[in-house]
Amino acid sequence: MQYTHEQQKERERNGMKYISQMLTAAGLTTVHDAGASADKVRTYEDCFRNGDLRHRVYMMIRGDAVVKAFYASGMYTGFGNEWIRVGGIKFTADGSASERTMRMSSPYVGTDDYGILTMTQEQIYAAVDDAHSHGFQVGIHANGDVTIEMALNAYERALAKWPDPDRRHRIEHCTLVNPDLIRRIKAIGAIPTPFWTYVYYHGEKWAEYGDDKLRWMFAHRSFLDAGITVPGASDYGPGPFEPLMAIQSMVTRKDYKGRVWGPNQKVTVDEALKIATMNGAYASHEETIKGSIAPGKLADFVVMEKDPHDVNPDEIKDIKIVRTVVGGKTAYQS
Repeated sequence: MQYTHEQQKERERNGMKYISQMLTAAGLTTVHDAGASADKVRTYEDCFRNGDLRHRVYMMIRGDAVVKAFYASGMYTGFGNEWIRVGGIKFTADGSASERTMRMSSPYVGTDDYGILTMTQEQIYAAVDDAHSHGFQVGIHANGDVTIEMALNAYERALAKWPDPDRRHRIEHCTLVNPDLIRRIKAIGAIPTPFWTYVYYHGEKWAEYGDDKLRWMFAHRSFLDAGITVPGASDYGPGPFEPLMAIQSMVTRKDYKGRVWGPNQKVTVDEALKIATMNGAYASHEETIKGSIAPGKLADFVVMEKDPHDVNPDEIKDIKIVRTVVGGKTAYQS
């Protein structure tokens, strides 16, 4: 079926309205969109003006043309308001954890396959230098340990050229790490954003990595122990966005069949709640206005039917969201 330009825009606005309803029904008040195209930026603004945007958005911009336009505009990370804010510039440097294509220093179990790269080191250097020098936070999709090292090489180089101790460059997904990578992430104040629903949702796929790698995958525990402010990420649609499923997944490290993957990376309920709130706000430079209920902060909060501390950890995802409040107004009510 063919649509006129205005019909297509209306479809996009209706889709965004529906997604916003879904997100707030799940208890989300702010979303980091790590793939905002020019069309999506406009759709966010249209929905906000129409009163159809129920959640707040931190946009990470991608696509060569739109990125160049943002550079030329003079905008930088933080531009916008409390509803729609320009975040970082997003680049993709390797493959997928769930589809067994992320680039690693050792192969997948029983194969000679190390995964793929989608950018060279020189391309990453150039992209990061450009974004950093224009005042942007950078988020590099880097799943495997090889790619994470390449991202860190570029961040370290850019920060040496143009010092900014609080830029908080991000490593999107940051799936497979090791002690040296964690040390380097901590040293430059970078933000890893490991998947937080993947252990539960993707289950048997993790057998393809082996126990040695799983000890260092989705490493929320190791990041916390190193003193790193680590949030979580869904990567929706490859992973579910529901934060209560994420909290259960991080606390239990169990998949949907009850199998445990990488139990050394378990976190407590309190730690998981902070990952889902304060740490997410920190990743977008918004910890002074979001992430906790305190005087002077935005009135964004969620009411749940049960306290996650009081239920069986295997049932956290089933807790009912009673009410989601954004800016002091009810965005969802059960």
